[in-house]
Parts: sequence; C-alpha cells; structure tokens
Amino acid sequence: MYYDIIKSPIGSILLAGNEKGLKHLIFLKGKKKIEIPVGWIEDKEFFREAARQLEAYFSGKLQSFDLKLAPEGTEFQKSVWKALCEIPYGETRTYKEIAVSIRKPKAYRAVGLANNRNPIAIIIPCHRVIGSDGKLTGYASGLDIKEFLLRLEDGC
Repeated sequence: MYYDIIKSPIGSILLAGNEKGLKHLIFLKGKKKIEIPVGWIEDKEFFREAARQLEAYFSGKLQSFDLKLAPEGTEFQKSVWKALCEIPYGETRTYKEIAVSIRKPKAYRAVGLANNRNPIAIIIPCHRVIGSDGKLTGYASGLDIKEFLLRLEDGC
C-alpha cells in the first residue's frame, strides 16, 4: 500500500491506496499521531493526480472527481457509497433518501452507519448527507469539517 500526507485548508489528509485505486482519504485533524502500518510506502508521485484534484476542489475549481477508487466494505456499504457519489455537488440528501435510492427504505440507520464507515471522505461525499430535519448530523471527522465542505460547495 502506498500513502502520502497532503495539506489542505482543513488540515493534513492521509491518502492511501494501491494499483487498484484509492482506498483511504482520512482527515488527520485532531487525531493522535497516526501510525503508518509497517510495509506502507510513502509515494507522493503515486498520489500526484489525487492531490491535484483535491487542491482544485478546495479552490472551488473542481466539482467532480475522476479518480480510480477501491474502497473496501460490505456489499451494503458499497451500495451506500455508490449512492453518495450520485449526490450532485452543492446538494444534500437525507439518510432516508439514500435508503430509498438503494431500495432499502427502512434502512436509514444502516445507511448512517455505512456513511460513518466511508473510507474515502470528500471524494465519496458523505458530507452531503444530513438529517431529515435539515440539520447537520454526525460526521466521523467532526461537524466543523462537514460544515466547511458544505459551505465550500455552496459557494459561501
């Protein structure tokens, strides 16, 4: 597995992946010093395109990522993550709307858990999912980051 740590307006971000694609995008803000697993190889060149697209996203010049992704999870989680990728830039959906879109209308709590387990934040846009009351709810990396990303996409 290759990795790189890049800078962003919301702190350092760990990218990790292999030839199959990007497997992780993790915000390092507020986390204890991350321990890179033995055997992982730092490789900035491997993530050059991902870093370029993220920089363009943060500067408001990119609305849709074009990267090879390889998230690992259950089939249900992958179906949720696929549905998240269909939420247009600048829009939000509720957990219930995602559940309905994957034909599991009563599974909105499970959708929330799958959303929380998303290994590739931003690119698989779990920040675009909000509560049915329109409020920001749960975000593994903190509601401040979720709010920042939604404001960025809203042009604020």
